[in-house]
Amino acid sequence: MRESSLDIDNESLRELADNFVRVATDYFANVADGRVFPDVSGREIKERLDTPPPFEKEPLEKILNDCGAVIEGSRHNGHPRFFGYVASPSTAAGAFADLLASTLNASVTSWRSAPAPTEVERTVVRWLGSLIGYDEQAQGLLTSGGSMANLNALLIAHRAKADVPVAQVGIRGTTAQMIIYASDQVHLSITKAADILGLGQDSVRLLPSDERFCLDTAALSSAIEQDRQQGRKPFCVIGSAGTAATGAIDSLAEIARIARENDLWFHIDGAYGAPAAMLEDCKSMFTGLELADSISLDPHKWLYTPVDCGCLLFHDAATARKAFVTEADYIKVHELAEIESFAFWDYGIELSRRFRALKVWLTLKYYGATRLMQAIQDDIAMAHYMAERIQTEPDLELLAPVQLSICCFRYVPARLRARMNATDREQLNTQLNQLNERIMHRVQRGGRAYLSNAMLRGQFALRACIINFRTTRADIDLTLETVRDAAHEIEAEDESN
Repeated sequence: MRESSLDIDNESLRELADNFVRVATDYFANVADGRVFPDVSGREIKERLDTPPPFEKEPLEKILNDCGAVIEGSRHNGHPRFFGYVASPSTAAGAFADLLASTLNASVTSWRSAPAPTEVERTVVRWLGSLIGYDEQAQGLLTSGGSMANLNALLIAHRAKADVPVAQVGIRGTTAQMIIYASDQVHLSITKAADILGLGQDSVRLLPSDERFCLDTAALSSAIEQDRQQGRKPFCVIGSAGTAATGAIDSLAEIARIARENDLWFHIDGAYGAPAAMLEDCKSMFTGLELADSISLDPHKWLYTPVDCGCLLFHDAATARKAFVTEADYIKVHELAEIESFAFWDYGIELSRRFRALKVWLTLKYYGATRLMQAIQDDIAMAHYMAERIQTEPDLELLAPVQLSICCFRYVPARLRARMNATDREQLNTQLNQLNERIMHRVQRGGRAYLSNAMLRGQFALRACIINFRTTRADIDLTLETVRDAAHEIEAEDESN
């Protein structure tokens, strides 16, 4: 053995493994019992963890203690009252799959680099397309998340609809400004992707949404016609299957019809909501999903797999491949069999790619799709229960209909509710926005529950995104109690000042 080898003897390996399996097991067993957010300042975390690089081996006991500090100083997405953003808990099966994937350390660039992992990923992509009702033979690839999936999709769409070979001549070679359409509720990754691709954020038409925060399709048709008349080239429309703010689902079938009539690429951002299309009770909400040219969804959101794991699905692999094919000696494929000549770099931006598929593959195998669907169904039920509770409380106001598992509301004290119809409504709304922002911050730092926010028609909303298989009605009740307690504390402080 080389003197500098990083291999360790079997006894040390077993000790390392046993200790870290214990740490992980203890975490899963106890995550529901502690705080959601650590009772610690940024300075305290920095003082504990910001140390010089260790040049010599540290004792395992010290390493485990330092890992404990990392766990203690983390926000716990697995806590049953974590409702911030769209961040689900990990399952044990997914976590251990990540361990195995990291142990194997395959770079899933192509079949020749990772034969079995490549087949697992292609299988998982097909499973996801089939489960959500998109395409039983769906093709695509796994990505770091929805943002990367959307970026890949828009690049494919742009290259498919451009009137010049953009890969050779560049965007400036196009004869007209190319336009993307989406609702004003679309995820920020869409405008960011337009910027990255060189199209510019002004190429994204953010159209009005209706009273349910869904894309106004009449406004879509009008905008397409207007842009054509002014010499621009419409090329893509984005439908949302579960917006980040409220969980709204656009009229996908109607958008598909408009896209088809106008020769537009139809992409669905289903990063959060698409897994709900597996449920029989929700299928009608996703009518038209199968008509999209491409769709993004994140297993690390509502299939409870660890970060990072997004997915891009598409029907037409040949069109997707045209956007990415690049020649270089070091990536030239020499295999003759079609299945063995497959390369993911032909369908996406990344070259080096971790073995993300194993955690989805193992999660589905260990729990079964039916059990995952039940967990999603329960999450939706929890959001509806929260909405029902809010509508019965005189000091709480529901700000958006619950379509999936996001509930948006605000606290309205009796002294302000009496003025809701007054002429100073704008000033009143400003006061409520400021109050609810303070409530959110206090709830987050309080550690009992965690809510995020959304700005809806100028109203600051407390936003609960419930994608946690541990959440119960008691957790919903305690969260609303926590909101009310925070509000009362703030009001008492204001009165005493």
